[in-house]
Amino acid sequence: MAKVIYKYYNPNDSLLLPPCLGDYLPENHPSRVVSAVIDRLDISAVESGYAGGGTSSYNPRMLLKVIVYSYLNNVYSGRQMEKLLVENIAYMWLSGMQTPDFRTINIFRSKRLAGKFDSIFTQIVLLLNEEGLVSLKVQYIDGTKIESAANKYTFVWKGSTEKNKAKLEANVKSVLSATEKALSIENQEQQELTSEEMRKRADRILEKMDKDGLSDKKQRMAIEKVKSESSLKMKEYEKKLATLGERNSYSKTDPDATFMRMKEDAMNNGQTKPGYNIQISTENQFITNYGIYWRPTDQGTLIPYLRTFEDRYGKQSDEVCADSGYGSEQNYSYMFNHDIIPYVKYNMFHAEDKRKYRNNPFLPQNMYYNESENYYVCPMGQHLEPIGDYKTVSDLGYESVSSKYISQDCSGCPLRGRCYKGKSDRRTIEVNHRSNAFRKEVKSLLTSERGLMHRSNRPIEPEAVFGDIKFNHGFKRFRLKSNAKVKVEFGLVAVAHNLRKYIARSSKSSELALAACL
Repeated sequence: MAKVIYKYYNPNDSLLLPPCLGDYLPENHPSRVVSAVIDRLDISAVESGYAGGGTSSYNPRMLLKVIVYSYLNNVYSGRQMEKLLVENIAYMWLSGMQTPDFRTINIFRSKRLAGKFDSIFTQIVLLLNEEGLVSLKVQYIDGTKIESAANKYTFVWKGSTEKNKAKLEANVKSVLSATEKALSIENQEQQELTSEEMRKRADRILEKMDKDGLSDKKQRMAIEKVKSESSLKMKEYEKKLATLGERNSYSKTDPDATFMRMKEDAMNNGQTKPGYNIQISTENQFITNYGIYWRPTDQGTLIPYLRTFEDRYGKQSDEVCADSGYGSEQNYSYMFNHDIIPYVKYNMFHAEDKRKYRNNPFLPQNMYYNESENYYVCPMGQHLEPIGDYKTVSDLGYESVSSKYISQDCSGCPLRGRCYKGKSDRRTIEVNHRSNAFRKEVKSLLTSERGLMHRSNRPIEPEAVFGDIKFNHGFKRFRLKSNAKVKVEFGLVAVAHNLRKYIARSSKSSELALAACL
């Protein structure tokens, strides 16, 4: 039997010359791409945050490379990054064998990059633009909700806070007013009783009691309770309402997070949890813009989001494509006024094409409208004449105008039961002519050849990107708290996605070039 020969093995053997870590990494390794891209960036904004003096600091460019490469590989934990810096060759090469601990990594990510990461993301997108991968002329926009790192049981609701505040205010007013009347203290009742006013009035009453030598124990205890307990409770309610602002809720452990209905949760029942509404723009599945918002609905985020795109690149895109969640008179008005072509559906876009809708002659949209004389004609030939306009203001502050039209007499009409269900013998309809004009124009755009192309692309643009980020790369929950830190964290996710996409495309191009040579 032949002797078995094994290759030489000695894990403790010394090398004659120190190795170069780069020799162990292929030329097309993702870490090399990350390093090359970040070396091209201007990070002076980040560097300006270092005060200088004292001990030496880790190079911010190195830390940025490590963090971006980690997000590229679905590593979001600072402790895990610290571990990989001493175990993984790619990490060792990126860091130059330096080993910052998880605290340094987390401080750099959450504090050093806060408010400064937008510039880094923008520069990377502009590099993609230079290479012809994105044109920045079209935005496919969509939103998703991502859960906050906050505890889901630390909620504060606006309705409950206002109710409890009003109840406390009423009780305190009753106690103070009764005591002031008994002591003949003049007081001008304020429409709203603040915590500061509570303390002042309580002090005045106690001072009067001491001056007059009154010893009503029960009365004094009630006033002291107002001063010590009720005023503090009122101050707490005031602070909560100030934090809430326009929101309906927030989390105590992450005050910037708002409670929203999530599609993905452990029970799969769409329960409300603290989170953020993430808006992104994509082109060729590259993320070209992103924004963090507290509004649960997408409609109210579109205008401020479009402004961020213009602020980021100094210009606006020519076209915007989005689903019906963004379709509103206010949004259409903004886009048309800013020369943006809106391929944005409205909520009745598909319903209008259904036979049930088209064949219903009683709908105002299907009635004949004489524009020159401003009246509608019902199926029985009766005119509905205008009786006036009224204005409505949305929660976003947008003012829209609707016109009311009324018929002459519907009492003897054989179609009355099918036409409307009201008890009145005169039918009234309301029409927003401006909104209808926008919808007509938008429908023409959406049904055009280019509109059909954009509509077919939209599901494979932002929706596919969100699916990739959440399910392929496991980013379903933020690790950091506060709007500023969350913005940095999702910015890192967006950069990682773009670089991952860029690497995949580069590899494919190389393979095609090699195949062509063969």
